[in-house]
Amino acid sequence: MSAVRDAASGAASGAGSHAGSHAGSDPHRVVVLAMTGVYPFELGIPSRILGMAGDRYEVLTCGVDGQPVRTAADFAVTPEHGPEALATADTVIVAPVAPPYLTDGLPAPVAAALTHIRPGTRLVSICTGAFVLAAAGYLDGRRATTHWHLADRFRRLFPHIDLDPDVLFVDDDEVLTSAGAASGVDVCLHLLRKDHGSALANTVARYCVVPPFRDGGQAQYIEQPVPEPGAASTAATRVWALERLGEPLTLTDLAAHASMSLRTFARRFHDEVGLSPGRWLIQQRVARARHLLESSDLPVDRVAAEVGFATAASLRQHLHAAIGVSPQAYRRTFQPTR
Repeated sequence: MSAVRDAASGAASGAGSHAGSHAGSDPHRVVVLAMTGVYPFELGIPSRILGMAGDRYEVLTCGVDGQPVRTAADFAVTPEHGPEALATADTVIVAPVAPPYLTDGLPAPVAAALTHIRPGTRLVSICTGAFVLAAAGYLDGRRATTHWHLADRFRRLFPHIDLDPDVLFVDDDEVLTSAGAASGVDVCLHLLRKDHGSALANTVARYCVVPPFRDGGQAQYIEQPVPEPGAASTAATRVWALERLGEPLTLTDLAAHASMSLRTFARRFHDEVGLSPGRWLIQQRVARARHLLESSDLPVDRVAAEVGFATAASLRQHLHAAIGVSPQAYRRTFQPTR
């Protein structure tokens, strides 16, 4: 396992970041909050994913009162830290609890624990952890997500919050929310990518045997009618499109490759991926552009052409919409020595 950590550390060398990437700096401290009814799987995700990033993160787990925590399974866990650990965190991750343990308000012990969090601390929730951030006021005026099955309940309790139940996670500056279960892996890999670049996130994902970036959103996991036997898939067309991102692909091109009508292809694509073909193409082009900005010295207009954006201005627009920075600023962050 030390070889894995060494490889992850090597993948991130030279990258500047919010998480303190300079050699010899203190690790970025992540404190995971465990509450009564916590899901054990999701509770362990931050340590499993972020803990693979060499010594760049220090992941601690705390309870709300220093006592053993009853989980949603048939056992309890005993965090080594009490709520005072939250005061030392650079990032706080709120682990989810099973729906029977959710309350409409903020339980007094949880509210008291949250008072330890310092202003400016990055906040992350997994699944139902969004209910805690919302009840504490951290999501006011922000876009957020949670498990699709609980979207109606969330909207009823917090109608003033812009909920998007179709995505795997939402990054709203320094407050991030994610959907159910495995989306905790997605958001932790996103933190790695945001802090240290795609190379490290890809290395950690490879060793954890998970995809570094999942296409689409929650819509693809919502219960839907079973397709007719023999119904064609859009998977082969997605692979074909990824090999031709630099070309001006249209919906007509994609549907023709899949041998479907435009309407059938668009409907089936959305059912399988959770996004329209156009949105998916933009997402893939932005992801490819980020990789090229990190790993090459190509001029921005050449990067734009390589990934299928007509102009450098178009790349700037889409990159800023996705992550809030320009190509030049992104490159300076992840190629500081260049």
